[in-house]
Amino acid sequence: MNKQRLLELKKIATDIRIGAIEAVYNAKSGHPGGALSASDIMACLYFSELRINVENPSDPDRDRFVLSKGHSCPALYSAMAHKGYFPVEDLKGFRHLGTAVQGHPDMKSIKGIDMSAGSLGQGFSCACGMALAGKLDNKDYRVYSMIGDGESQEGQVWEAIMFASHYKLDNLCLIIDNNGLQIDGRVEDVMNTMPYESKLEAFGWNVITIDGHDIEQILGALDSAKTVKGRPTAIVARTVKGKGVSYMENEAGWHGKAPNDAEYEIAMAELTAYKASLK
Repeated sequence: MNKQRLLELKKIATDIRIGAIEAVYNAKSGHPGGALSASDIMACLYFSELRINVENPSDPDRDRFVLSKGHSCPALYSAMAHKGYFPVEDLKGFRHLGTAVQGHPDMKSIKGIDMSAGSLGQGFSCACGMALAGKLDNKDYRVYSMIGDGESQEGQVWEAIMFASHYKLDNLCLIIDNNGLQIDGRVEDVMNTMPYESKLEAFGWNVITIDGHDIEQILGALDSAKTVKGRPTAIVARTVKGKGVSYMENEAGWHGKAPNDAEYEIAMAELTAYKASLK
């Protein structure tokens, strides 16, 4: 990848983080930690990988993306807003009564959201169904779904993993946002789901492990997944909860609370300064 394109995606990822913080701050509630850990992946998906058309969000031949960890939707909304699905200014209405940018993704409220999500595990199961439908209809679209590592404690996730392997869904790519923290603390303390690699391989999956904040590694993994035939691919993305905001990084307490006025100013200053440094 050329340096200029890499810089563009890093800037977009930073804009996504800024939008996510703006949304949660104005709502005075939400889940910033997991939104920030997912922002680099969102940038790569929406601005490089997904075959989508903002002017025709229901195109039957489009690629699909399902954010199964729906509470991290500030990052999804921010990515979609910067892509042009709706005005960036709308992010300030996050979680406000009567707005489309609800606390969890709603496919009936925003065109371009492929599946409503919120109840953990269910989004990924729906993504598996979409992938199977594509196979049955002889379509060449791909389906991408992101889950959280805390979410992977749900038994439904492993049923879906078994399903995808059984039906050889090589048009499906699972992305695990492996930031190591959930609302109650460290994932390994609450209910250890690692190592993902050996477990997924035992289920018949192709597995790629990456630094989920390294744009080149993210894009390389997405490219590699498209070459695999006969089985689905999982990308285990090692990430940092709260990435990009110093006081939020690796702090489980920022799983689900909004910054106050002073914290908001610090977050915006840090993110703005980082974006300015990208040259």
